[in-house]
Amino acid sequence: MATLSEVARLAGVTTATVSNVLRNTQKVKPATVQKVQDAIAATGYRPNLMARALAEGKSSMVALVLPDINNPFYPEFVRVAERVARHRNYFLMVCNTDERPDIGRAYLHQIAGTLADGVLVLHTGISADDINELKTRRSPIVLASEEHVDLADRIPHVVVNFHRAGEIAGQHLLALGHTRIGAIVGCGLEGMQLGRLNGFKGALASAGITVDDALVRNVSDTVAGGHEATDSLLEQHPDLTAIFCTNDLMAYGASQALADRNIRIPQDISLIGITDIQLARDMRPALTTVALGIEQVATMSINLLLDLIENPQHEPTIMHVPDPVLVVRASTGLVRNAP
Repeated sequence: MATLSEVARLAGVTTATVSNVLRNTQKVKPATVQKVQDAIAATGYRPNLMARALAEGKSSMVALVLPDINNPFYPEFVRVAERVARHRNYFLMVCNTDERPDIGRAYLHQIAGTLADGVLVLHTGISADDINELKTRRSPIVLASEEHVDLADRIPHVVVNFHRAGEIAGQHLLALGHTRIGAIVGCGLEGMQLGRLNGFKGALASAGITVDDALVRNVSDTVAGGHEATDSLLEQHPDLTAIFCTNDLMAYGASQALADRNIRIPQDISLIGITDIQLARDMRPALTTVALGIEQVATMSINLLLDLIENPQHEPTIMHVPDPVLVVRASTGLVRNAP
């Protein structure tokens, strides 16, 4: 493997000049830059990013810690965050915790301020105290769309109104005449989707309807969880006319369970989710959902982190994403037998 010295020798410059060219500084004349670039191409030199990070105290690397890369929400989020980071000349490192907060804490302790100049934390269940302690000791840490945050005023955070998302879903089903509605709530990381359920309950309460706990199922935040919960609801409550899921992945599982029972969507049962991942658009029938604005959340979150890296006094450090939006597709309709 070619070295920095070999590039410098071939270009007829010092190693310091090669370093300046690699860092895109303005200190090098265009003709010298061209000579160095030609030498890099001729030797096949690749910079040692770790060595550069140690020498400069800056890695140009940021980390994204997330709970489950199998959930389609997270690859969609990563794709946007990586694009924004790359545009600002940073590399994005993705760290998957398998929904284990202890793994998330280990990542933070190992990479914050060492391998990464900053860390974006997404739905990991890591305690706010752990995050706050590391944030002040090493490098910026930003929370992205966490549903419940202690010490939120002391931790940089991009806020999504999940309560409003659940409320919107409930209002949509009520407008279609539904009152017997089952609710499927993701329990990933100790029930972090309860804000969505509370918003849904609030919408129904405003119409004088109390959601019976018997109509609520708390399951894993997966396709299998949605399938299992739908089977359970229909076994005990065959009179349901609609099912509300706190995310689209579980709604997909619900649609499979309904198909297995030859129950038509939306003629027999309406189905609504929250998130608006690509899967919601690809389902048949396409899923009515409440869009959280994945692109906006990811863009605002990664930009906030990079702004804090480049300017630790950056304000504001608490940012709010625009309210969720109802996206009506084919999976919801008027209640059956409605006059």
